[in-house]
Amino acid sequence: MMPPKFQRRRFLQVIAAAGFFTRPAQAAEWRGSAFGADVALTLSGPGAAATLLKLPAFLAQIEAVFSLYRPSELTALNTTGQARPSPWLAQALSLCNDLHNLTQGAFDPTVQPLWQALSEGENPVAKQSLVGWRHVQLGPKIQLSPGQALTLNGMAQGFAADLVRDWLAAQGFRHALVQMGEYAALGGPFTLGISDPVAGLLGQRHLASGRALAASSPRATLVGGQPHILHPQGFGPRWSTVAVEADSAALADGLSTALVFLDVAQITALRHKLPRLGPVTLIDDQGDLRVI
Repeated sequence: MMPPKFQRRRFLQVIAAAGFFTRPAQAAEWRGSAFGADVALTLSGPGAAATLLKLPAFLAQIEAVFSLYRPSELTALNTTGQARPSPWLAQALSLCNDLHNLTQGAFDPTVQPLWQALSEGENPVAKQSLVGWRHVQLGPKIQLSPGQALTLNGMAQGFAADLVRDWLAAQGFRHALVQMGEYAALGGPFTLGISDPVAGLLGQRHLASGRALAASSPRATLVGGQPHILHPQGFGPRWSTVAVEADSAALADGLSTALVFLDVAQITALRHKLPRLGPVTLIDDQGDLRVI
C-alpha cells in the first residue's frame, strides 16, 4: 500500500536571481510536481523552453526509482525485501550509509514503518523493532530484514535536484535554479530567504554556481500529531528549522533532515569533518538564529 501524500511546507524562497531578467526571451520557467510536492525550474539560455518540455519525462525517470507515492524501484524493494539496485538507487543508499554514520545514527531510512503507522493512526511502538539501518545489507544486492521498509524522503528531493542540475549542465546550460523542495544552482548568484514556520523570514543565503541549499522544519508538517521527521529512537527535534549549504543538494537535504536532532557541539564537530560543507543555519523554538 502506498503511503498517503502530504504537502510539506517550504521554508526556502527565492528573493533575487541575478541575470534572469537581462535576456527575457531566453529565460523560461517550469512548474509541476514530483515526490508528492510542488517543484520548479527556472532556466536561462538558448533552447531553454524546448529543454523544459523534456523535464517531466526526466523527472518521471527519477520518480520511478525513488518515489513512495507511486510504484517505483523503492516500493518494490519495500515489498519484496530485496533488490539489485540501479546505479541511482545504489548511489543514494551509499550516501544514506554515510549520512547515518556522520549523524551518529540520526539519519535512518528504516523509520518508514513508524511513519506509516503514524499516518494510519496506529501506535508506532509496535513497529519500533523494525527500525535499524544496521540490519540493512548493502552491496550488489540489497537485503532488508523481515518487515523493514525504507523511506528516502529525507534526501531524495535533494538527490533529484542534483540529477536535474547535472542534466542541464550536460546540455550546455550555465544558468539555472532547480527547486525540488531543496535548491541547486547553476550560474547565479541567487539570493534565497530562510524562513521558520513560527518566526517567519529570518535569514538569507547567496547561492553560487555548483552550490545547493536545503532546509527542514520538522514541526511545520505533522503526521499523526507528531513532527514529520522521525528519529529512529523516538527523540524529538532540537531545532525548529535547520538549513544546510553544500555542493550537493542530496548531502544538504540529508543533513538538514538529521541535524534537527543534534546539538551545537555535535553539529560543529560534523562541520569539521566535511570541509565542502557550507554554513549551517539553526533556528530554535524561540525564533533565535545562529550560524555554524
